Amino acid sequence: MGRIHVIFKKEDIEPNHMKGKIAVVFDVLFATTTITAALADEALSVIPVYDSAHAKEKAKSMKEPYVLAGEDQGRKINGFHHPLRTYLQPHIRDKHLILSTTNGTVALQRSSQSDHLYASSLLNNPAMAAYLFDHYFEKTILLVCSGSSGRYTMEDFYGVGSLIHYLMSLAEWELSDAAKTAWLFYEGSHSTAADLLAASRIGSLLMNAGMERSEIEFAAQEGTFEVIPKYHPKLGQMKEEKYEFY
Repeated sequence: MGRIHVIFKKEDIEPNHMKGKIAVVFDVLFATTTITAALADEALSVIPVYDSAHAKEKAKSMKEPYVLAGEDQGRKINGFHHPLRTYLQPHIRDKHLILSTTNGTVALQRSSQSDHLYASSLLNNPAMAAYLFDHYFEKTILLVCSGSSGRYTMEDFYGVGSLIHYLMSLAEWELSDAAKTAWLFYEGSHSTAADLLAASRIGSLLMNAGMERSEIEFAAQEGTFEVIPKYHPKLGQMKEEKYEFY
């Protein structure tokens, strides 16, 4: 029987302790949602970086076409594309997406010493559950919430609960107390996913700053894509893991 644990925020990640682990990172609003959608939209890869300086440095070494996208504390970085699918979709096909965000790409970098590292979101949780069950049912899986500014975030916890829901529909897993709580939170929520994300602190901040509700409604869709974003440490890239779904 596999085991599932939850890390509440990126500041709780101990990079050296990730060695030998299987990790799945969540930043529902919006980094891992953007990564999932970008690969579904035929980006060659997504390159998650710590910040805009690292993004620019990475861009200098690129020999293939790329797009720079990012935000810092919710604000678009000057000279970068806005890191939401609405803005990126027309530009990223057959290009690498160099992505810098405040929380999600940092969580991915801090988790990058894992033996196997993935990004998930509501968009691809059903597919991710099938993949994890098929490959790692006898293993321990860490589900990592990115959080925000050192705080737990409701939308990432809900995303984790969603993945656990789909995992538990396939088999019995041993759940830590945090994993069990995330699962029960997801199962017991009486709100629609879009309403819950919009009511979260980050969702409220973004909408008050002028973001369209449609962006949250897109992120709230479950099972839109059968995309498995996997991190390849030698390349520093997330690429779509090919997997046959039945």
